[in-house]
Amino acid sequence: MLLGAAIVASPWFPVQDQAITGHQTAILNTVAIGLIVFGLSQLEYVALQRWQEVTTILVGLWLIASPYVIGYSADGFLRIYHTTLGAVVVLLGILQLWQDWDQTDQDLLKHGQ
Repeated sequence: MLLGAAIVASPWFPVQDQAITGHQTAILNTVAIGLIVFGLSQLEYVALQRWQEVTTILVGLWLIASPYVIGYSADGFLRIYHTTLGAVVVLLGILQLWQDWDQTDQDLLKHGQ
C-alpha cells in the first residue's frame, strides 16, 4: 500500500529537474497506476487470487514503460523514479506469485478468512 502511495506522490518528489505541471497525461497516468497498486494490495486482504499478482506485474511493467510511451523520458528524475518504482512493483508481484504458486485455488480463497 505504501508503494502505491509513493507512486501517486512521485511527480511531486523533490529533486525534479523541472516542473511537472506541463505533463498532465503523465500525472494522471501516475495517479492511476498508484491507485491501482494501492487497490490491488487492499484486495489481497479480502481474497487472494493469482490474477492480482499478474495484474500487479503488468501495472509495474507499464510504469517502467510509461515515460517512453507517454513522452516524458527526458524528465530525468521522474523517469528514474518511475523505472525504480515500477521495478519494485514487478519484483513484488513476481515474489507474491512465486509464494502462491503451489497453493490451490481453495487455499487462496481461505487466505482472507
